Amino acid sequence: MSRSWSRSVHALVGAATALAVVTACGGADDSRARGTADDPVTVSFWAWTRGSQEVVDAFNATHDTIKVEFEEIPSGGLGGYPKIANAVKAGIAPDLLSIEYPQLSAFVSQGSLQDISGYLTEDIKKKFLPQTIEMTTLGGRNWAVPFDAAPQVFYYRKDFFTEHGITPPTTWDGFREAAEQVRKAEPRTRIATFFPDDPTFFQAMAWQAGAQWFRADTDAWRVHTTDPASARTAAYWQGMIDDRLVSTASSFSPEWTGSLKQGTTVGYLGASWGAGVLAGIVPEQKGKWAAVRLPSWEADRPASGMIGGSTFAVSKGSSKTAAAVEFALWMSTHEDAINARIGASTSSALPASPAMVPIAKKAFDTGFYGGQDLYGLFEEAGASIGPDWVWGPSPGATNSALGDALGEVAGGGATLPDAIRRAHDATVADLRKRGLKVEDPS
Repeated sequence: MSRSWSRSVHALVGAATALAVVTACGGADDSRARGTADDPVTVSFWAWTRGSQEVVDAFNATHDTIKVEFEEIPSGGLGGYPKIANAVKAGIAPDLLSIEYPQLSAFVSQGSLQDISGYLTEDIKKKFLPQTIEMTTLGGRNWAVPFDAAPQVFYYRKDFFTEHGITPPTTWDGFREAAEQVRKAEPRTRIATFFPDDPTFFQAMAWQAGAQWFRADTDAWRVHTTDPASARTAAYWQGMIDDRLVSTASSFSPEWTGSLKQGTTVGYLGASWGAGVLAGIVPEQKGKWAAVRLPSWEADRPASGMIGGSTFAVSKGSSKTAAAVEFALWMSTHEDAINARIGASTSSALPASPAMVPIAKKAFDTGFYGGQDLYGLFEEAGASIGPDWVWGPSPGATNSALGDALGEVAGGGATLPDAIRRAHDATVADLRKRGLKVEDPS
């Protein structure tokens, strides 16, 4: 991945009001990495990821000088992030937190996390995909331990496509043609769903197209959610919605899951972690699904964005940084942790540590997909993740405005070009309210 992410946060750090507390939390502290069997260091950990309890149990069963106390919290979008933010403000946050990549810059800018650069040596960083290290490096400092990457792929009902002679598409033009073939074969059936409730779905599509919503020049953030790649993406999906070639059910809603069960939705544009989710929703369709790379704009140029992906970060108030980082690294780079998470939760996460991919591949049952080598596909998709995407310092404002507008798009009250314009305006206004310098090229 390019260095634009790090350069951008360098600029953010340079802005006078942006990261006033960043420098207060740098370097390794003096906390114990380990206690003793009689007096272990206890690390508190909050996460919502399925399988987290089993991972903690596996760690505690094999370690006696560090013990982990786990609390499950709502997923980030369902209240987990406000709970974390409130706990940090109140001084009662746990030592270790699960935070998705898009939210990391916001928590750093709020002074909620510790700089853990002193614990992530060059040898340790080499254990991870360079992309994931890049995405957790802000202002030249390391703020989290990567857990997984989440490139996009296209899951589809192989039996339906085969029965009706439909070839899985490799380009977006081909995807539209396939969508028309699906509807012609079964008028009530759709090739996939455009999720109007999930801003990250559209963001990933724009990312894949080469969009650059955020960039920093000197000490100013350049915001451009309406750049040519985003406009192209918006026009394409608006056409698919207008022509009723895709569903607009909300993600993971009863309507969406019901359409999968009834066979009226025969494809899913999702992340690598979606393989396990899909298998859990329609287990009765085992052997009927397969996956291919995400359609791209040019047939000879595979590309992917990311939907989600998680990291482990240490809260600013923790006095057990060394032990918390040791546990985080164990979760991301030890085969026992990968086996525990995937075995307990049918997770299909793509580990951020390449050495753990064979472990995940062996642990995840691909019978639902006819034994397909999904992890080979995920690795190829991960290698094609666009290098220039940067998350801004105010994801809440961007996602809120975009999400509200996307909801109107589904009902015909707005268009996708309207939505990305509203997201742009809301983001610029929020950053200026925060006192950050903004360059608005639109």
